[in-house]
Amino acid sequence: MKQLITGDEAVARGAWEAGVRFASAYPGTPSTEILESIATYSEIHSEWAPNEKTALESVIGASLAGARAIASMKHVGLNVAADPFFTFAYIGVKAGAVVVTADEPGQFSSQNEQDNRNYAKAAMTPMFEPSDSQECKDMLIEAFEISEKHDIPVLFRMTTRVCHSKSLVELGERQDVPIKPYVKNIKKYVAVPANARPMKVKVQENQALLKVYSNNCQWNRVEMNESGIGIICSGDCYLYAREVFGDGASYLKLGFTNPLPDDLIREFASKVEKIYIIEENDPYIEEHVRALGIACDGKNIFPRNGEMKPEVIRSVVFGEEYPGDDAVRSAIIPRPPTLCAGCPHRGFFYELGRRKNVMVSGDIGCYTLASGAPYHAMETTVCMGASVSLGHGAQQVFDSIEGNKMRVVSVLGDSTFFHTGINSLLDVAYNKSKLITVVLDNRITAMTGQQDNPGTGLTIQGKITEAVSIEAIARAFGFRNVRVINPNQLSEVKEALDWALGLQEPSVIITRWPCVLKKQTDLDKEEFRGSFTDVYWVNEEVCIGCKKCTRTGCPAIVFQFDKKKSSIDPEKCVGCSVCAQVCPVHAIQKVEA
Repeated sequence: MKQLITGDEAVARGAWEAGVRFASAYPGTPSTEILESIATYSEIHSEWAPNEKTALESVIGASLAGARAIASMKHVGLNVAADPFFTFAYIGVKAGAVVVTADEPGQFSSQNEQDNRNYAKAAMTPMFEPSDSQECKDMLIEAFEISEKHDIPVLFRMTTRVCHSKSLVELGERQDVPIKPYVKNIKKYVAVPANARPMKVKVQENQALLKVYSNNCQWNRVEMNESGIGIICSGDCYLYAREVFGDGASYLKLGFTNPLPDDLIREFASKVEKIYIIEENDPYIEEHVRALGIACDGKNIFPRNGEMKPEVIRSVVFGEEYPGDDAVRSAIIPRPPTLCAGCPHRGFFYELGRRKNVMVSGDIGCYTLASGAPYHAMETTVCMGASVSLGHGAQQVFDSIEGNKMRVVSVLGDSTFFHTGINSLLDVAYNKSKLITVVLDNRITAMTGQQDNPGTGLTIQGKITEAVSIEAIARAFGFRNVRVINPNQLSEVKEALDWALGLQEPSVIITRWPCVLKKQTDLDKEEFRGSFTDVYWVNEEVCIGCKKCTRTGCPAIVFQFDKKKSSIDPEKCVGCSVCAQVCPVHAIQKVEA
């Protein structure tokens, strides 16, 4: 049977067919749907982890206990999981283990564009790079075989287009892979220096064996057509290159890319006149080919940034540009990203953005949009959880300057807090700065698509579990100044900020209101009774056209320039009432039932 599915769904299917029994991940575009899809298979125990490091460490435990296991994450997530990843390569596996990294050339939703193929090279782990959904499934099954045969975890590198594009996949049956008996083995599993030194030698010896596999496996193949041009590529770049050159070029398609197949590369190079290396981001393949003494064109002519789409290749190789469509271009209205109508972050940032002598240290999430108009209320974004520790360091320096009045407000979401914000808050408690930490608890992991987290009280399967209290954690760390507020009530936000800024010791403010897009649970309905049920309208007879309501940044509010009056789209309004609270003449009123 064949099915049209995405690369992420194909990885999930491959995990099921490979007999995987345990899966863990932290949501992050473009990898999120992998675990969401795996969780639909009852034979695989699936978990959202607080972060990628704990996800991988859980997978290591499952592997050593004898079950095939998989961890998935976006590219920057592997930075978080790098510590256990490198050592896992040393100690090896009991049952097969695969780490999926979903890279993002083009940076659609990420703070950097790193190329995680470099992790495989640095950790000396085998690596697969699929180019379509069928390869995602088939290569993943093979990855578990390689992992067990060579006693090493496998890195499975995908990119955004492979993750989210759909293609036909031939489905297979699930392998019955029994759990291997656990055997105590201190020399293998305890990576103290005395044990780790021979472990590294084993990994290095593995590379030689895997080189033989790389030169002879089905995933690295030559497609000979015209010999004038030879293309060496991997992943989705193969599809881009095929679209541009068709049968007018020959191809060395690489699907197993660490270690790279030296013999196959040399053989292919001997059969073509000119070689182009087409790959996204770093010259990973190119540097290896050049090191073999083979002349080629790669990043010396192709861009190192963004996606290597067909139009990019055509422009570089043939100087061809796609003609623009002025009619289409003129019909597209520029729309910057903005917080949704009814977003619980809006009221908080409306108030915070008006404060003077305040540095706002931000984090990764929907609220990063507060860095733009109309709030301009976020000044830094580095990585998950950095808002608090970065803010702590800045506050310590500000406090060392005589006469300085600068205060730092660090802002992060609930899922980000559980990810790595907890560690950062512990730093504040331990080293004592006057930092104001604000946790925007919208009751869900919103930006990646409404996944549960340790604070929601539900697992990935929707089972009820312990809902971890952010307030209780802060108090357990020793914070005496902790408040929980409704961010839609501007008076509460203003009073809480005044209170925190007036303290000469650390404080924590928790804004607690559900994401407007969240499917509310029974607990949500009980706690936030009546939320998202009201609609507001503008009384044009009272409106003075001051535009204060538009400065809340709500997309439901439209200023009618012909009338010089504001209006509210009733299809978008969910009744947060922030606009009504800022209107100086009370022209914005609730629609009465």
